[in-house]
Amino acid sequence: MPNPASTKHHPHDDAPDTAHAFRQLATLPPGPRRDRLRDEIVEAWLPMAERIAGRFRNRGESYEDLRQVAALGLVKAVDRYDPERGKAFESFAVPTVTGEIKRHFRDHMWTLHVPRRIQDLRNRVRFACRDLSQSAPGQRPTVAEIAGHANMSEDDVRAGLEALESFSALSLDAELPGSNDGYSLAEALGSADPALDTVVDREAVKPRLAALPERERAILYMRFFGDMTQGRIAEQLGISQMHVSRLINRCCERLRDQVMRDAT
Repeated sequence: MPNPASTKHHPHDDAPDTAHAFRQLATLPPGPRRDRLRDEIVEAWLPMAERIAGRFRNRGESYEDLRQVAALGLVKAVDRYDPERGKAFESFAVPTVTGEIKRHFRDHMWTLHVPRRIQDLRNRVRFACRDLSQSAPGQRPTVAEIAGHANMSEDDVRAGLEALESFSALSLDAELPGSNDGYSLAEALGSADPALDTVVDREAVKPRLAALPERERAILYMRFFGDMTQGRIAEQLGISQMHVSRLINRCCERLRDQVMRDAT
């Protein structure tokens, strides 16, 4: 049986000649012999898969994980390749392995689901920024420059720039940049204001208060806004404290019933 890793003239020095091995693989029934030949073909093409994985370095994923994903894509390419179609294995395998790595980034690396269109904009903006930075080192390209270089609209450039900063999420417990006292992002976030419920209640009862008789309205104002005791209210109006208590309770029950009725 020919060695699947025997080499031939090729633009890539590590590209093996496995044409005969693939033809033989297609004729073998499932079993140890076929599995062994399949493994030899995969092993022969692993350098190519690792080279493709190297193109995706420094994008937030470890190189070892990228190599594993690329190897998985190579196995899929070997299993799906049909030598009878007359297409060189490398021309079939390269897009298969590359697609597997890109799918890994799309499905596993984004903390939040981001539409495919935005991911594509992010990549176009990233490549444009890299190209422009090489021509003008140390100078950040403008939105207009990126748009012109990548043939994009400025709105799409802005969306891509935002996505560049959204590849991963920042923990709420992470210390804010520039903070020297351990101040975290969670401490900078707002929270629900309990006074909002009070505002809603006041707005709901306001028209009902306006409809009360003047004396009852004055009693409620002195009690709840003037913070006066029932005894002082009674002295000021010349009535008994018991009478003041009954008026307050009656007014509050009436207002509550009216507001609840309006709410339903």
